[in-house]
Amino acid sequence: DGENILALPESAMRRVRGGGMAMIFQEPMLALNPVIKVGEQIAEVLGLHQGLRGQQMTDAARALLDAVGVPDAARRLDGYPFELSGGLRQRVMIAMALAGQPKLLIADEPTTALDVTMQAQVLDVLRTLRAERRMGMLLITHDLGVVAENADRVGVMYAGELVEEGARANFFATPQHPYSRMLFDALPRPGDGGRLTTIPGQVPRLDTTLQGCRFAPRCPFAIARCRLESPQWQTINGQQVRCHLAGSLPPRAAHVAGAQTISAPVTQALLQVDGLKVYFPIRRGLIQRTVGFVRAVDDVSLSIPAGRTLALVGESGCGKTTVGKALLRLIEPTAGSVALEGETLGAHNVPTLRRQMQMVFQDPFSSLNPRMRVADILLEGMDALRIGVASARRDAVAQLLRQVGLPDDAGGRYPHAFSGGQRQRIAIARALAVAPRLLICDEPTSALDVSVQAQILNLLKDLQDQLGLAYLFITHNLAVVDYLAHAVAVMYLGRIVEHGSAADVLGTPRHPYTQALVSAVPRIEPHSGQRIIRLAGDQPSPLNPPAGCHFHPRCPHASKVCRQTYPGQTDLGDGHWVRCHWVATQV
Repeated sequence: DGENILALPESAMRRVRGGGMAMIFQEPMLALNPVIKVGEQIAEVLGLHQGLRGQQMTDAARALLDAVGVPDAARRLDGYPFELSGGLRQRVMIAMALAGQPKLLIADEPTTALDVTMQAQVLDVLRTLRAERRMGMLLITHDLGVVAENADRVGVMYAGELVEEGARANFFATPQHPYSRMLFDALPRPGDGGRLTTIPGQVPRLDTTLQGCRFAPRCPFAIARCRLESPQWQTINGQQVRCHLAGSLPPRAAHVAGAQTISAPVTQALLQVDGLKVYFPIRRGLIQRTVGFVRAVDDVSLSIPAGRTLALVGESGCGKTTVGKALLRLIEPTAGSVALEGETLGAHNVPTLRRQMQMVFQDPFSSLNPRMRVADILLEGMDALRIGVASARRDAVAQLLRQVGLPDDAGGRYPHAFSGGQRQRIAIARALAVAPRLLICDEPTSALDVSVQAQILNLLKDLQDQLGLAYLFITHNLAVVDYLAHAVAVMYLGRIVEHGSAADVLGTPRHPYTQALVSAVPRIEPHSGQRIIRLAGDQPSPLNPPAGCHFHPRCPHASKVCRQTYPGQTDLGDGHWVRCHWVATQV
């Protein structure tokens, strides 16, 4: 409103925070107080900024939860944040932000930690509230699909500076800054199995003196002036851009799909999983009597040939990560069998077979020991499994670092000295140290921006081509699945509901749940008439799954038989099958 808030004293800023502007954060579980009830946290903001008390405050808090789409709002007021799903926690965070009736809402990566269906629901809520309350919104994100579907104007930031700003339509049609262009080029594209374009180098450290254009060391078009003189704003076709070469860059080359890698013929399964179940007992009372089970994984069967990638996709909480951990016996399976090259994994041969299967975790910083140097991290697995002699292991460290694209001196440094993408490379090198046949990759790119994601995906594809590795790729990013996977298994509430080649499952999804997942993916191109499907509600609890088909409470095609009987497998040909009564009636 024309007021310089940077000049305001702290007492005045307290009124602005929450009242004039409010913020929702990337990880609501960290932003919400875990030991204070949801209603009390919203009431605190209502009392501070609207002066409400007593029943008025309670009614207003309930109305806010209703407005952001929290079901059974009156009951949720007396609950704690840990009792809510990720999507509901983010909605509570939005309700708290709205309690101060702000004119501007700052949304900092509000959907990065959510799966595609929860992301779609939260973004729908934000769009509706923005229109109803005539509220400005600053959306901070690295997902260009989210930008394309939600922004009116776009600003691109690099190394602490805005480098481009303009209307959404102009920006997506003709990005002007070299950095903006390279972000678009790094995106995985449907049906394209070629190498992804990456941005060389790293973002410069902001605690050093920077001269000239900050992007110049990584820019393929840079000239001598770029390295000496900081560029000023220019207007090109209605867009503001900070670049010496603005308006004179060569036209963007039309995207040509890269050649698909010719995979070896599919042979017998390297990994064969049959009837895998993982039930967690629920114990209560003084003697901790078992009163029930959480059916995290319920009768999952799958196979992966050597040199191939199976993507396991589904909403958060569906059991994907539990499957990965159970394969390695990091979690003890309740039932079922896991065989690697025909040899069943059991208590007697866990060390031997675990060498052949390794895991790459979602957050490399949490999975790497911060007190160990990188070389020691890579040696740890080789030492534990007694691979080769000590001198050969040390030589192998240098080879591993080169193999994942890290400098030779990286072995002497600690994990905190590396960027997120480099730490993920270290995690991959650690997994490769024992020469496995299968990598279980659990959301390895979900926390990375598009340029670093492209580097990791290229690396994984190169390693598969060079070493013949098989991957179980656990993710909810369907664009990554389309780029990397040969086959896809869709999981819902502990069970696989659709399976087939990536082209079949993503191109012509048949199960209503898969259709909703594909529909919910934000796209930088228009949806081209594709029907948008929004799932109602949250995934039911695996403690008490619905009778019949587990998906029927959220399915638009549910019938009486769906509520009574779990569907059998319907074969659609070429290895494509679903578990759905509705599809079975159409075949």
